Amino acid sequence: MTRLIFLGAPGAGKGTQAQLLAASCGIPHISTGDILRAQVKDQTELGITAKSYMDKGELLPDSLILDMIRDRLNQADAVKAGWILDGFPRNVSQAEFLDRLLAEIGQSYNLAIDIHVPQDRLVERLLNRATIQNRPDDTEDVIRRRLIVYEEQTVPLTDYYQQKGVLRSVDGDRELAEVTHHLESLVK
Repeated sequence: MTRLIFLGAPGAGKGTQAQLLAASCGIPHISTGDILRAQVKDQTELGITAKSYMDKGELLPDSLILDMIRDRLNQADAVKAGWILDGFPRNVSQAEFLDRLLAEIGQSYNLAIDIHVPQDRLVERLLNRATIQNRPDDTEDVIRRRLIVYEEQTVPLTDYYQQKGVLRSVDGDRELAEVTHHLESLVK
């Protein structure tokens, strides 16, 4: 059973690659970003609270995300087939929560995959995406703030997963198909 954690800065391509790999493996792609954007669009209580953080380029508090992850990992498709987590965990505290949660529900993950891309390319990609997808949360100031927050809070995850012996790094600054092929070879 394939269960993967995708790490990488905003704009690294982890969402795109997670979707492609999930389709190839026949497993759900669980994106906290997609779930949260849907909550914001539907103006749910969680969505309204989340938007206040997203508009500033800050990560959401763990308390807003943890129950959502627990519920999603317990859904039948994730239990039966496996999953790819995209956008969670974002810090070591969340990774420790995930480890406890998976032990509690009798699941584990195979790999944590870090997709890395140089910062200038990330800014370029995110500005392009903001234009194409009309994403108001991707202004240049917010993008740069998100990358700073990523460096401060999320990068320590690579050390966490490296110490567990499950981290694999992938160069995400290549052609889409090359990155996808590399990921597929890691999973096999």
